[in-house]
Amino acid sequence: TSFANNCLLARRLVERGVRFVQLFDQGWDTHGSVFSRLAGKTKQVDQPIAALIKDLRQRGLLDSTLVVWSAEFGRTPFAQGANGAGESTKAGRDHHKDAFTTWVAGGGVKGGFSYGQSDDIGYKIAENPVHVHDFNATLLHLMGINHERLTFRYQGRQYRLTDVEGHVVKEIIA
Repeated sequence: TSFANNCLLARRLVERGVRFVQLFDQGWDTHGSVFSRLAGKTKQVDQPIAALIKDLRQRGLLDSTLVVWSAEFGRTPFAQGANGAGESTKAGRDHHKDAFTTWVAGGGVKGGFSYGQSDDIGYKIAENPVHVHDFNATLLHLMGINHERLTFRYQGRQYRLTDVEGHVVKEIIA
C-alpha cells in the first residue's frame, strides 16, 4: 500500500538524518459505513507501522526517533445513522473530542504501558487525563524544546502552543 511505502520512505529519511517526517493516511472519517471500512483501514496500517518501529529499533534509531500516532479528535463510542431500512451497514461514528487514543513510541518514552483510561464505554476520561496542551508540552520536551520558551506574539500578547496550563506528562517519560 502507499502507507506501507511511506513508512519505508520515512525510515530511509530518518536513516539519512532528516529530523522531522510526517505521514498522512486518509479515509478514517467514518461518519458512515464504519463497520465495513474500519477493519480495512486498520489492516492497511497495522503491519507497516509495526515494521517501521521494528526497523528503527534494529538500526538503533528508535531511541532517538519519536514516533507519534494521533488525530485531531476521536470518535464517539457508539454508532448512529442506520440506513432507511434500519440496517446498520451504513452506520458511522461522529467526531468526539473528549476521549480518544494516541500512542507514542521510542524517543525517550516508556514502552509497553498505557497511560490514562476512559469510562467503560469510552465516552469520558476516567483516569489520568492528558489535555492537548500537556500532550504538546510532552512532545516538545521529548524533542529537547522547552515549551515554556516557545512563544509567539499576537496583538501585543505573548502566547505559547501549550498555553499557560500545559505541563509535561512525566509519567510517560523513560
